[in-house]
Amino acid sequence: MQQRLIYHICPQSAWDDAKSLGHYAGSADDRRDGFIHFSAEAQLRQSAAKHHGGKSGLVLLTVDPARLGAALRWEESRGGALFPHLYGTLAADAVVRADELPLDPQTGIHRFPASIPTPDGGG
Repeated sequence: MQQRLIYHICPQSAWDDAKSLGHYAGSADDRRDGFIHFSAEAQLRQSAAKHHGGKSGLVLLTVDPARLGAALRWEESRGGALFPHLYGTLAADAVVRADELPLDPQTGIHRFPASIPTPDGGG
């Protein structure tokens, strides 16, 4: 499978801690499941709404999967779709970009950076 960028959403405070430690160990849910949950670009908005809906203080981590090695596996999840899962910690230097993920004050939906296209192909 050709690997494009993958994404993870976490609290800004967790990312700040990870940068100082040099790695991110994942959320409580990630640690419970035994891997860090990621999304491909096409899965990102639905995952954000399902798992982080209405939450503020979040950051969107953009990760280069080539930097993760064999610990990254694409596994079947919701509806048979393949999702990227990292079995191990996320090295801070695998994160190529970190963007705030604010809530739109009118809709309460997360506003994604322009680099993440909307489902209709817009920015």
